[in-house]
Amino acid sequence: MTDSEGSGEWTTFSLLNDEPVAAEPDDQLGAALVAKRLAQLLLTSRASTPFTLAVDAGWGMGKSSLMRLVDAELQKEPGVHTVWYNAWTSTGADALEGLIKSVLMRFDRRVLRRGLRRATDQRALIRAARALLVLLAGPLGVSRLVDELWSNLSAKPEARNDMRDAIKDLTQEWAETGEFTPRRMLVVFIDDLDRCSEETVLAVCEAVKVYLDVPGLAFAIGGDRSALGPNGLLRDLSPAGAAFMEKIFQTSYRVPAADGRDFEAYIRRCMRATGIHRVVDDELVPLLAERSGRNPRRVKRLLNGFVLEATLNPMWAGFGSEAVIRTLLLQYFYADFYRMMADPGPGAGDVVAEFRRYREVRRILLAGPGAAVVGDDRKARRMFEEYEVAPPHSLDQDTPVAALARLEQYLPSGFPALTTDQAFISLLDELLRLPRSAELLMAIRNGPKDRVPSTLSQLVDVEVNMEMDTAEEYAGVERGATPTRLGGLRILWVDDRPENNTDLVGLLMEWGAGEVDIARNQEEADRAIAARPPDLLISDVSRGRAAEAGFTYVERLVREGRYRGDVVFFTGRVTPAREARARELNALGITTDPYQLLRLVDEAADRRR
Repeated sequence: MTDSEGSGEWTTFSLLNDEPVAAEPDDQLGAALVAKRLAQLLLTSRASTPFTLAVDAGWGMGKSSLMRLVDAELQKEPGVHTVWYNAWTSTGADALEGLIKSVLMRFDRRVLRRGLRRATDQRALIRAARALLVLLAGPLGVSRLVDELWSNLSAKPEARNDMRDAIKDLTQEWAETGEFTPRRMLVVFIDDLDRCSEETVLAVCEAVKVYLDVPGLAFAIGGDRSALGPNGLLRDLSPAGAAFMEKIFQTSYRVPAADGRDFEAYIRRCMRATGIHRVVDDELVPLLAERSGRNPRRVKRLLNGFVLEATLNPMWAGFGSEAVIRTLLLQYFYADFYRMMADPGPGAGDVVAEFRRYREVRRILLAGPGAAVVGDDRKARRMFEEYEVAPPHSLDQDTPVAALARLEQYLPSGFPALTTDQAFISLLDELLRLPRSAELLMAIRNGPKDRVPSTLSQLVDVEVNMEMDTAEEYAGVERGATPTRLGGLRILWVDDRPENNTDLVGLLMEWGAGEVDIARNQEEADRAIAARPPDLLISDVSRGRAAEAGFTYVERLVREGRYRGDVVFFTGRVTPAREARARELNALGITTDPYQLLRLVDEAADRRR
């Protein structure tokens, strides 16, 4: 069902799953060919076992799908067996036991029974008797045999010294039966190692290198190796530990980003699967590819976010799906502009109308002598006068570039770049041409003013937006963890509309801020500073009719010697003139972006330490 003119009817949407591709027909990004080659490499190297292949890629770039496709290829070959072990499902030392048991589970029952008999030799009488009862009990499941074998092999510290030899004997007996030529090979796939705790990573590596490093076994380990290095998850690893990690992987394959054309075709298939293709123009596909970093998982999360937000958020009730999806695209890809639409700040007008007027004045000024039509000169001068900027003396005498630069000092900093962004221009123009667009813009402006990102905005990948030490660190905040990275930082936040910042204040407290005092005006801020000077001052810029109240207040504090700490300006509008003023005041920064604000607060905490 498509939208009718202004009816508010909806296209039917659906969600995408995020399961790895497991069969060649489902491959949409050309990974099947690479999988065939990797599988062939493993097959021709079976005489060289043991060895370990690292499948290296960032979050969401398709390493699990590639490994599943390699697995599917290997299963076609006689004498080759595979086992999957998801390291993320284990914790700490349990990972060693879990991985070794996963390998043993693939061996034949008769091999395990003979191994259990050998393991009981020279053991305590009670343990040997128990194992004998297990063996005499008749047919047993492999799981019971593996549990009993592990119990014997790991019974005492000295027994563990013999574990590698015992596993080697078991593997050799399993691999070199006379029925198979060449000998059998077991390929162990270990996925999501980069998502595990340091203890789990080291336990898996210990199992692979110390106990399972035997002929007949090969390992394919998926993860982001940069996240496992000294600057990542294992950043406190000793030099000896780092060298041990390097020995784990004999070779590594870095999964490349998908080809641009293939990836755009992939996006189109995903859009058709959700139903969004019926309300989004095809020319936005390159923008989706670029802004997602050609990351398949990011695209799926983005499209699912559109579907959920458009379907469930009551704010969009009564508007057609074409209008809503375009609005959400604007929110996601042009967040700064959308924030000015939703919360322009005191005294600010309609940013959409402002941008369109600026674009027209820019066209007039850069058209060249003689290109302007009657009325253009007057239109351009009116905008200069509105911002109290010296207008061009005349369109054919004043330097157009110089005149435009004067005006742009008082316009949002992103405006010049947006005028050359065809995807943005197309998105905005199409939105304004839709029925009830004026009502939609009013609903956006009158909607919730909380500047913490909405459900949709949180889909922006943390690697892009947060630039934390590790992606998992910020992800922990989203999951409700309570990191202490701010180290008790005392913050004073001056804003005449503090209700806009409630959730951000909560995040700062979760991050370990000692306190976040709120002041609605200069008088409340003066009292807070007199009682206890903060480590960081966060301030708005405009208050009521005072367009630069935040700047003048900080300037007075510094001049009077009442505050010497760091300052961050958080406002609904950033212009080059405001950026220059913030630099004059030695502020850490000025931003409209909640993510950037969190980065600046984090920087202030580092400076304090």
